[in-house]
Amino acid sequence: MLNDSEREGIFKAIFERRDIRSFNGKPISKDKLNNILMAGHHAPSVGFMQPWDFIVIDSQGVKERLAHACHKEIQALSIHYEDEKKTRFLSLKLEGIREAPITICITCDPTRGGGHVIGRNSIPETDILSVACCIQNMWLASYAEGIAMGWVSFYKKTDVREILNIPPHIDPIALISLGYTDFYPTKPILEQVNWERRRNLNNLIHHNAWE
Repeated sequence: MLNDSEREGIFKAIFERRDIRSFNGKPISKDKLNNILMAGHHAPSVGFMQPWDFIVIDSQGVKERLAHACHKEIQALSIHYEDEKKTRFLSLKLEGIREAPITICITCDPTRGGGHVIGRNSIPETDILSVACCIQNMWLASYAEGIAMGWVSFYKKTDVREILNIPPHIDPIALISLGYTDFYPTKPILEQVNWERRRNLNNLIHHNAWE
């Protein structure tokens, strides 16, 4: 059981962690990086399949290639917006891979655990959902270590597979950038720039059936 200060610390991390895109380049110690990776590895997973792998990237050359792949996809996605919305979208800083000292590609191996994984046979997507739990653990651990984290999702999987030499059956689920930042917002960045707002929880709760 947690004492009051430990419980408050968990909720503080949940409510105050942010998706960060700006980093100052200060290096991350191996101990802190290992703590974040260990937190991810201790996430719950369906059937205890632990489908994740972690590709830790500190090569500036590799980061440049990944950033280029992300920028290419951002430009492609901008066609879905018009006029002011498009200008606002392109003005958002949507990745910080070049500036962050570490970027980690978190992958999902759908074959891990063999042909029968408890729970996954019924809902195949639970392997990816397990990786999402891993990423959330890493986010909370990063906050606890005083390190900013950004989840980058603008890329083609084929590009990332080619850059990082990932086998074709392995899914690159996320690129997460880790580093220190000089700007840690009090609100989610997209909420702060009025791109989106947090929905009212009361409107999202249903009782016994969808209302």
